[in-house]
Amino acid sequence: MRKLNTRNFRLATRSTPREVNRQIVLNLIREHQPISRADLARRMKVPRAALTTIVRELLESGAVYDSGAATAVRGRRPRLLAIRTSGRFVIAADVRQGNTSLVLADFGGQIVARKSIRTPDSPAKLLDEMVTQVSRTLREHRASDGETVQGVGIVVPGMVDRHSGRVLYAPRLGWRDVDLQEPLSARLGLPVSIESAPIACALARLWAMKGDSRAVNNFAYVSVSDGVGVAVVVRGEVLRGEDHTAGEIGHVSLDPNGPQCACGKRGCWEAFCCNAATVARYAGALGTRSAARGATTVEEIVRRALRGEAAAVKAITQTGQQIGRGLAAVVSAFNPKRIYVGGEITAAWDMIERPMRIELEHGTLTEAARNTPIHPDANPAEYRLLGAVALVSSPAFEMPRIG
Repeated sequence: MRKLNTRNFRLATRSTPREVNRQIVLNLIREHQPISRADLARRMKVPRAALTTIVRELLESGAVYDSGAATAVRGRRPRLLAIRTSGRFVIAADVRQGNTSLVLADFGGQIVARKSIRTPDSPAKLLDEMVTQVSRTLREHRASDGETVQGVGIVVPGMVDRHSGRVLYAPRLGWRDVDLQEPLSARLGLPVSIESAPIACALARLWAMKGDSRAVNNFAYVSVSDGVGVAVVVRGEVLRGEDHTAGEIGHVSLDPNGPQCACGKRGCWEAFCCNAATVARYAGALGTRSAARGATTVEEIVRRALRGEAAAVKAITQTGQQIGRGLAAVVSAFNPKRIYVGGEITAAWDMIERPMRIELEHGTLTEAARNTPIHPDANPAEYRLLGAVALVSSPAFEMPRIG
């Protein structure tokens, strides 16, 4: 999936599909909405009349809508265009080792309905349960006139073949070569997209409807949660590798004598900074008191750290250090323009940022590398579900390949 660079593009000519110009207009509206037709024409360096047909088609298709007249201008106020997100819905699912979250959301990520189920112990049982829950959600929230459910997006903690949708390997789920996409699509009668959590989150960041991330086409997204994964975006496209397994830096060993990872190896980056590692670190600091005090989740440890509990602060800080060790490898290998970090622990960003930055500086070789910007995901509780929404919504903005 390739994103248009709206700051460096060429218009299509008679020898190239007219679809290219349509996608340029759609992406410019997405990035600068609400935007007038005159402003669109100025940005594309074409007469306004040249856009009349394309804008009309986008309005008629429902992809774009007239958001009203501009304010604070003299004379006739121009009409403004914006991307339609309401009325276009997605079923988004976040599959984790313990629980699976399912939501009904619009294209802008606004959640309408939510369900949570225990993740079954086999893919077949999960398939049956998802069919049941999705069908129930659709019955409970029947679409009104003009509203449509356009697909199902699923994120999983593992490697996914982009073309077939098969889950190649998900160690925390115990899955190898699992096909959910085709059977789920057949039973629901909806298109289904499945992707690894970090790649889905990178797509959400890449195709964000708002925010300064729209200007960045080269970045790394690091997901720190039940597992640790990395998605690298280069020139607006996710780097996937020959066999769709690029980005598994979470399973690169930082210490062959370190703790055992879910993948079976020892000392993986994931084993040092995933949620379970933080919980174990905190439990070790408290000793036998941890179980009685209910310290079983990173969210709870973060809450305690924010209240000033010393053991929680120490555990969170140490996790920040371990995240930084891996980020140094990401920067050295891919040299991204910036890094986004997503995960429950980012709710304690003020505590993890400094130790993370110190480790990054120690592990890199140049001043530019040491100063790589690092940003927390703005939605630590929903980032994976927003990634699942992007799996369905983002293809509408993809640039067609020519030649």
